[in-house]
Amino acid sequence: MTVAPAPASRPLRPGRNYRLLTAAAIITGLGTHGALIAAAFAVLKAGGDGGDVGLVAAARTAPLVLFLLVGGAIADRLPRHRVMVAANALNCLSQAAFAWLVLAGDPKLWQMMLLTALCGTGQAFFNPAAEGMLMSSVSREQASRAFALFRMAMQGASIGGAALGGAMIAAMDPGWVLAVDAAAFAVAGALRAFLDVSHIAPRAPGGGLLADMRDGWQEFIGRPWLWSIVAQFSVVVAAVGAAESVYGPLVARDELGGARPWGFALAAFGAGTLGGALLMTRWKPRRLLLAGTLCVFPLALPAAGLAVPLPVGALCLVMFVSGVAIEVFGVSWMTAMHQEIPEEKLSRVSAYDWFGSVAMMPVATALAGPVESLVGRSEALWGCAALIVLVTGAVLFVPEVRGLTRAPVTAEVAKDRGPASADAEGSVGRLG
Repeated sequence: MTVAPAPASRPLRPGRNYRLLTAAAIITGLGTHGALIAAAFAVLKAGGDGGDVGLVAAARTAPLVLFLLVGGAIADRLPRHRVMVAANALNCLSQAAFAWLVLAGDPKLWQMMLLTALCGTGQAFFNPAAEGMLMSSVSREQASRAFALFRMAMQGASIGGAALGGAMIAAMDPGWVLAVDAAAFAVAGALRAFLDVSHIAPRAPGGGLLADMRDGWQEFIGRPWLWSIVAQFSVVVAAVGAAESVYGPLVARDELGGARPWGFALAAFGAGTLGGALLMTRWKPRRLLLAGTLCVFPLALPAAGLAVPLPVGALCLVMFVSGVAIEVFGVSWMTAMHQEIPEEKLSRVSAYDWFGSVAMMPVATALAGPVESLVGRSEALWGCAALIVLVTGAVLFVPEVRGLTRAPVTAEVAKDRGPASADAEGSVGRLG
């Protein structure tokens, strides 16, 4: 007779934690996607230009880069749900203060930068803890489908969030959208307080925070597929961020008719991610990273579409295609991480993943305005598209990226699942 592993070391089947994480992600997704648009238009309403929009965007990502590695190490030392709740509380307070300043009138650039920096600091501690918490809540054989369904629910919220945010900004002050985001963080933090971490084995005493960070670095640098794709995404995320966070609102204002069409374009991207996640509930590519990396090429389409610029309908179409593509990559990436990285190091490795991916974002968004002045907006957008294509082509030369395959579900794992596990997998399906 097979002896079941001790509960402390066995991942929970998708159940209560999975539902709480999904519900909280939907709530914050609804608020955040509208708030990102609102922040840009709040800067423009206060008399700022493209450079000021870029500075506020950079203020959000700079502390995200600075504190991610510390956040990852802390999330592997403390109960992850407590780190998530504390980060949500900081996000709630900073967005509420930002909303108050905008609604009161005449917010200063430095004030908006400071408050978005506090929000970015919260995200630096939240992201590694959240990713580790999600990955520890599902078993290997359920991971791909569970991640796809989670991302489908989360990205579905972006459709309503972006469209609602654009509509609200067109009808009222962007400060109200920021206030909604603050309330969303409060509700999501309350839900995450009820997460159960009893299934995670107690961490063995280590050599301190720096030792944990070094351990995470060794885990990261020892896997060529991991660091090469993170290096690729440091450029991809920077290019997409400059195109969509800085140039996108400016193109919308000058060429497309304002915030509402840009909100529709972002909603189309969200609809694409929903479709891509739905696709990944059925499709399980054997070569995880090869399939995912090939789907990064379409991320160049929105920048190219803004460079033309395309009419609103055509822009929505390319945004939709890029949304489908990024979800294929995202689910494949999360499945590879879940499969290859030990549970007790998930948050630290996720922190290096996040750190590398967003490291160039503050520079890109801060320089977007000056680059536009130097070479022109259209030329800057074509440059963003070209960079995405070049670095994605380069990473395909890494053998591990082309060759890493999905681990099969062995007979022993299937037998260990039992009837209870089958029921649990059915509950995952119902979440969709």
